[in-house]
Amino acid sequence: MLQSIKHLCGEKLGASDGDIGHVKDFYFDDQNWAVRYVVADTGTWLTGRQVLISPYAFGNLHQAEKVLRVNLTRKQIEHSPAIESHKPVSRQYEEEYHRYYGWPDYWRGGGIWGMSGFPILPVPPKTPSGKPASEIDSQHNRADAHLRSAQAVIGYHIKASDGIAGHVCDFMMDDQNWVIQQLVIKTSHRFTGKEVQMPVSKVKRISFNDSTVFVNLTKEAVEQSSAHHLLPVDVAA
Repeated sequence: MLQSIKHLCGEKLGASDGDIGHVKDFYFDDQNWAVRYVVADTGTWLTGRQVLISPYAFGNLHQAEKVLRVNLTRKQIEHSPAIESHKPVSRQYEEEYHRYYGWPDYWRGGGIWGMSGFPILPVPPKTPSGKPASEIDSQHNRADAHLRSAQAVIGYHIKASDGIAGHVCDFMMDDQNWVIQQLVIKTSHRFTGKEVQMPVSKVKRISFNDSTVFVNLTKEAVEQSSAHHLLPVDVAA
């Protein structure tokens, strides 16, 4: 089931032994669109602090309560590595974070979730000829993280092949594997502006300097994309 990231923001979060705040944002990988972390605003519990919670702590978003529960204790979260909200998430921080919780590294291996047992979407290996897999894994470990704030990208222009076609207003994420499948776009047509959904496969690149998402479509093709009809967010199914 696809979930609206925009509508999930603000949902209450609970640990196994109490409330921990609410969903503030999602960090996604701009290379394969997998959501890597939920950003939790801890409110007055950990005043002035935000923490990252990996999808490994949730499993999926089909839960029996309105509060989104994570398989962690408040103490675990309190002592987890702190992030600096004004700085990008570094690979060095991620390595420290994953060691702390004992979670596998998603950046190793050929699947979207690496070599772990978490939902894996196999992708063709991208190993250049002549380079062993161990060397490629080493390069992945040294590579900069490509994590972006979903909240920051909402509002970015959609640049079609022939001009601006609208702006990003939401993301639709598969709640089983935590991969963004669709962009929700508010089209810029003067008279028929509407919300449409576009597969992320149509995205060429995201320019964070220009606040623009470049797509492999014309403005007309964007305008004619499937209409967006948001169903209620279902966290209790």
